Amino acid sequence: MLVALDGTALTVAQPSLQRDLDASFAQVQWTSTGYLIAVASLLVFAGRLGDRYGHGRLFAVGTLGFAAASAGVGLAPGVGWVIALRVAQGVFGALSQPATLGMLRAAFPPDRLGMPIALRMSAIGLAAATGPLVGGALAAHLGWRSVFFLSAVPAVVTGVLALVVRVPAVRGATPAPGLDLPGAGLLAVTPACLVHTLVTVPERGWTTTAVAGLAVAAVAGGVFVRHERRAASPLVPPRLLRAPGVGAALGILVAASAAMFGALFVGTYFLQDVLGLDPLDCALRALPLAVMMVVSAPLAAVVLRRQGPRRTITAAMTVLAAGILALSRLDAASGPVATGTGFFLVGAGFGTVMVAATAVVVRHAPVADAGVAGGLQQTAMNVGPTVGIAAATTLMTALAPRTGTDGSPWPDTAFLAAMPSTLTALAAVAAFGAAVATRLPRHTAPRPGHPAPA
Repeated sequence: MLVALDGTALTVAQPSLQRDLDASFAQVQWTSTGYLIAVASLLVFAGRLGDRYGHGRLFAVGTLGFAAASAGVGLAPGVGWVIALRVAQGVFGALSQPATLGMLRAAFPPDRLGMPIALRMSAIGLAAATGPLVGGALAAHLGWRSVFFLSAVPAVVTGVLALVVRVPAVRGATPAPGLDLPGAGLLAVTPACLVHTLVTVPERGWTTTAVAGLAVAAVAGGVFVRHERRAASPLVPPRLLRAPGVGAALGILVAASAAMFGALFVGTYFLQDVLGLDPLDCALRALPLAVMMVVSAPLAAVVLRRQGPRRTITAAMTVLAAGILALSRLDAASGPVATGTGFFLVGAGFGTVMVAATAVVVRHAPVADAGVAGGLQQTAMNVGPTVGIAAATTLMTALAPRTGTDGSPWPDTAFLAAMPSTLTALAAVAAFGAAVATRLPRHTAPRPGHPAPA
């Protein structure tokens, strides 16, 4: 929750940060890009560290380190320091995120994990929704530095509590036999290159550098897979991906987050550039999405328990696809009801998928690999949005080339001509996720007499 609040609050504080530190636009972008790269490259390894040394310890270190880095950003004398400390925030954030799922696995039996995961998702959704409002208010009245001091205070309290409160060990787990440092290095290169490449696509397009970045990510990924097959103690054990539904659930998380964030990217342009709304009115029009992400999470836990992962996620991905298709039918005359309906369906579907698919990953993964499973889940949630936004940008640019030398927004007529096809393609991604969901387990937990995989 603290990570989500900090990240979304920063978005609205960046303009004042740029003015105060006399920074370039590219430097300000790196305050976000550096963080994303650090997080994406370390999540799985951080999960393995938690499996070996304890998720409570990793969570405390990550949270207190995040607090220190946040305070450092608030005191930074220049943009170079801000970028470096944002990278440090990413490192410590990577330590804490998989640990939260590992601690939930330790504290609750598999058949009771749905609601704790749902509450975790609701907290993240609430933080993401309130972050821009809180960040905007603080930046306007107290300056951009106050945004980071705000993050530091609750992070210190949370970290101290993590040190004081004893976190139970995962039942049945044994310490990981090794850390597989070569595998960790290879896996760090893969998402780092992928994320760095994809976050630059919306601004620069598919340049030679972007293609080279994807090639490096692909090669590093291939070498990583080959290494893991031969390693005595692989970072991502084969038994983890062979566990019922884990691989499918991770793929669904990527598909759902790509479809949702790609649609939100296009929808935001539509609200601001076609309907001419200011940022506040734009946020209010999209508010049903954030509200439904928060509300649908606990409801999803109830449905998951009664209907099982297969039915729940298939239905939720279908709702997500329907919401994106509803957005694809918007035009310059669309009012709040039309836009609200689309965002309502997108939020309901996405919030349900996040809870149900995460529950599958954490619940069905072997207990000794709970941290790695959490790291893979978080990696999927970091890679999916960058893929979706890059795909949406590529499609919109191909169908409605931008005008102007400064990369100005698409003309209204060209945008409205390209938007339906782009959003339909993103809806197809969600529909593909619904098809993948048919490979998920039918039941929420192993039946009596059928032990969980180990």
